[in-house]
Amino acid sequence: MDVTIYHNPRCGTSRNTLALLRDAGIEPQVIEYLATPPTRAELAGLVARSGLPARAMVRSKEALYTELGLDDPALGDDALLDAMAAHPILINRPIVATPKGVRLCRPAELVREIL
Repeated sequence: MDVTIYHNPRCGTSRNTLALLRDAGIEPQVIEYLATPPTRAELAGLVARSGLPARAMVRSKEALYTELGLDDPALGDDALLDAMAAHPILINRPIVATPKGVRLCRPAELVREIL
């Protein structure tokens, strides 16, 4: 199975999700998105495949979220995608993509839905 995880090794949920994949016998393509960020187009594709609004994929706990005014509910997906592309720290994690779909795996167990 072709599986990709957008991973932050410093994040416990991300590490747990990666462990769940490996426990299922899957060795995913691991993309440490802070070092190798997805393009805006890739982000838009992940959001579209997840069925979630872009806002659900933004990490609102980051100080930069408030500093950039991203907490404004009037901001649409385009503005949020632009912000995530420009500042990968704003991408919530982990995001897992499989042929069955894309999930923001918070909690980690959500990965099972797309295996």
